[in-house]
Amino acid sequence: MITRRATIGAIAAAATTVGTSRPRAQSSPVIRIGVLNDQSGVYRDVGGPGSVVCVKQAVAEFAGQNGLNVEVLTADHQNKPDLGMSIARKWFDEGVDVITDVQGSGIALALTKLARERDKVMMACNVATSELTGKACSPNTVHFGYDTYMTANVTGSAVVKQGGDSWFIMYADYAFGKQMKEDLTAVVTRNQGKVLGTLSVPFPNSDFSSQLVQAQSSGARIIGLAEAGLDLINVIKQAAEFGITQRGQKLAAFVVFIQDIHGLGLQVAQGLQLSNVYYWDRDDRSRAFAKRVWTAMGDRPPNQSQASNYSAVQHYLKAAKALGPEEAKKSGAAAVAWMKAHKIDDDVLQNVSIRADGRVLSQAFLCEVKKPEESKYPWDYYHIRAVVPPEQAWRPLADGGCPLPS
Repeated sequence: MITRRATIGAIAAAATTVGTSRPRAQSSPVIRIGVLNDQSGVYRDVGGPGSVVCVKQAVAEFAGQNGLNVEVLTADHQNKPDLGMSIARKWFDEGVDVITDVQGSGIALALTKLARERDKVMMACNVATSELTGKACSPNTVHFGYDTYMTANVTGSAVVKQGGDSWFIMYADYAFGKQMKEDLTAVVTRNQGKVLGTLSVPFPNSDFSSQLVQAQSSGARIIGLAEAGLDLINVIKQAAEFGITQRGQKLAAFVVFIQDIHGLGLQVAQGLQLSNVYYWDRDDRSRAFAKRVWTAMGDRPPNQSQASNYSAVQHYLKAAKALGPEEAKKSGAAAVAWMKAHKIDDDVLQNVSIRADGRVLSQAFLCEVKKPEESKYPWDYYHIRAVVPPEQAWRPLADGGCPLPS
């Protein structure tokens, strides 16, 4: 049961109305967007307030000049599915039209059902499970950013092809970790590699010593880390303390954010390979967006999920303008249908489509963390080693099991 304190502290979240540059008629309906994520726990730095900044940037750039009245609300679900669902129900009861970011596979899988029942919109921008566009797909849900299939496919296949053909997989004991293990096992096997063992790790966790001993004793060339956030940072640091990489085994991480690399430091993280759909220093457009939110982000760039919130909200607002705010509020499915029918083109995602199952089909980048001496300025952390086209990066529609018509 949710305590009264939790109800007061989290469900009664603060609402912020974002100002616009043009006066609107008082009768114009208010579009309410809720940013639901981890504001205080292990995933705070890779979502949290940074996602809110990017949502507000999208609203500030689009709403006023297009005559839309938009309100942004935020809440901390504390990585608790029951609390997250209570917040979502209360928000929908109070007229929230869209919930974005979400940050948590278990919460997202439950929320996609609720959004469909209420005919609202869920935009998953910080959610790993590929089931959101598989058997759990919904006409009311769009999945931006990474997922377990893409990260396993882009990073895992590259590591196997470079000689990392035997694996031991450590995975977080919740929906994300379990799905990541399944997707990674499939990609390793498909590329003629072998998975010598897997191990479930409690979440959250601060001591990985016993799990690392088992991984080390497996003899696998690669230890795959299906962890994220502070847990990922801790396990990589402890692996370095154990001297695992010095003894010849290598680490492969999948849901890795630039804030994680910053926390680890280039001395520890150098050489790590990972996948991304947005890197702030890739080109002029990505740098232009990062510059607009840099100060509000706390003098740092947005990561791929935080930036995806910008694209998601701006694309939804375009749907609201095209359909009319009343129609967009009346039917979340209609708004999502418009989003699928029109490509995304902004400083985060360019010429990107949304598939029938709700999967956002962007390019993916295989990145390698730079050596300390290769970094020339703050947050200059990645080499782009490969650009993977959408048709190669993401799971084929036919393989996901989504029952929606294509």
